[in-house]
Amino acid sequence: MVKAALRRLAYVVFVVWAAVTLSFIASNVLPSDPARMVAGPQARPEDVARIKKDLGLDRPATVRYGLFLSRLLHVSSLPDTDAAHKTCGTLGPLHVDLGKSYQQRRPVLTILGERLPRTLALAVVAVFLQVLFGVSAGAFAAKRRGSAADTATVTASLLGVSAPTFILGLFLQWLLAYRLNLLPLDGFGKTFADHATCIVLPALTLGLFGAAYYTRVVRDEMRAELLRDYVRTARAKGASELGVVRHALANVALPLVTLIALDLGGLVGGAIVTESLFRWPGLGSLSVTAILDRDGPLVQGCVIVTSAAIVVSNMVADGLYGILDPRTRRR
Repeated sequence: MVKAALRRLAYVVFVVWAAVTLSFIASNVLPSDPARMVAGPQARPEDVARIKKDLGLDRPATVRYGLFLSRLLHVSSLPDTDAAHKTCGTLGPLHVDLGKSYQQRRPVLTILGERLPRTLALAVVAVFLQVLFGVSAGAFAAKRRGSAADTATVTASLLGVSAPTFILGLFLQWLLAYRLNLLPLDGFGKTFADHATCIVLPALTLGLFGAAYYTRVVRDEMRAELLRDYVRTARAKGASELGVVRHALANVALPLVTLIALDLGGLVGGAIVTESLFRWPGLGSLSVTAILDRDGPLVQGCVIVTSAAIVVSNMVADGLYGILDPRTRRR
């Protein structure tokens, strides 16, 4: 178990390192000057040169890359109030430093700490709706295979999978916010009640989009399960249809775990289109802004969170495999 844990940890470190390295290379290959974007289009050349020096952009890319990696995770006895460690997050002597945003002039960790809980809340609610709608519709269609209800459910799921999320989001804005005036059009609000109402539309957009695919998966898996011998035996012994469906759903749980883990990891990384459409201040919209501003430290911070969320979600799925199906455990 120790060897397996170390192997997985090494895999996480490698994937995050590769993602950060690629983002660093991309930010340096693009023909743009972050110092010019910070200074503004009308800034004098000497002001741009001064800003470039302040940001450390006058150094070679290899030197900046080495400094970034050396400060990313380091050990220090100095507190984070020290001048050289003000951008660090500390866990005892262990320091994590993602640098300071070029545009916002604040530590990247602070900005990510503000945005991550909002994206995490959106991801959890969206995945809950995906599972709720997708599993219910899939089980309903499988139980009535070949009927008009089955055909209607399959058609609706195909439309849901085919339609881009922004089309669905715009329709929900028009219907629920503009026509019926039930929910805010977009934004985040100031109070908890505002947050709870503002999250409904973006979460519903992501939930319905994901539920369409969940419906297809659950329907196909359930149809196969309902034809197995144990189902016929259970019915012959007088088991209720609700009990039969419940047992069949338990056997469909394994592929669902994969979908849920991947969706949750991807959404924690940021639903870029949906967050931008609804002006939800999460990691997705932050990533777009950072890329457009050529804000290298902020882009790399978003990449680290995104890649780590996806890798960790895959590890959780692998762990759940062993619980749900002992045959998948490695000996």
